[in-house]
Amino acid sequence: MKGIILAGGTGTRLYPLTKVTNKHLLPVYNKPMIYYPLQQLINAKITNVMIVSGKEHVGQFIELLGSGKEFNISLTYKVQEDAGGIAEALGLCEDWCCKDDVVAILGDNISDWDVSDSVGMFDGGAHLFIKEVEHPERFGVVRFENNEIVEIVEKPISPPSNYIVTGIYIYDHKVFEYIKNLKPSNRGELEITDVNNWYLNNGELSYSVIEGFWSDAGTIESLYAAGQIIRMNELNCCKECPL
Repeated sequence: MKGIILAGGTGTRLYPLTKVTNKHLLPVYNKPMIYYPLQQLINAKITNVMIVSGKEHVGQFIELLGSGKEFNISLTYKVQEDAGGIAEALGLCEDWCCKDDVVAILGDNISDWDVSDSVGMFDGGAHLFIKEVEHPERFGVVRFENNEIVEIVEKPISPPSNYIVTGIYIYDHKVFEYIKNLKPSNRGELEITDVNNWYLNNGELSYSVIEGFWSDAGTIESLYAAGQIIRMNELNCCKECPL
């Protein structure tokens, strides 16, 4: 199993914080944002990780994280020339992944959820991590029938549920073949929701519900809220520690 952190995009919702830097390098409480998805992969014992970012910022990631030696992992970097969508960024990793399964995480996902069990039990297809939220219309939203996912709708005006697909995914190597045949959406991007619906329609999609904390940190409000929750969690942890 290999890990991929998708850290591209223009960060327009966080402007002017992102005027001179990538949003995934912004602080969330006391760490750069990208440290949180990186730690999730490390906790799942994934030691080969690729970071995908735009050409204007990839050097900053290298300066911050280096080879990965500090974290006892191996880090590789890939440049996404244009902002062509999450699925396009994932597709750039095909040669590096070879035939391995992958855990892909969006770089602005902040969560205390441990994906280790799902990684260990993964046996092909795709596995998503979903979460109930108050404002699902910003995300890919799950539609259920008889407690089964029957459709994932991208940013719907009228969400069919409050459960959204978080930016944490596990895929087998077939994902790259599908991405090659994917058509751009009306936004001109290759959508990860189309990838997930493809697995769903082929009967190869499973999911877990995140019970713990999760936030996307992609807006000013969610960035601030994520930092506050991380701060409270760390302060509570320190109070419980006998040392």
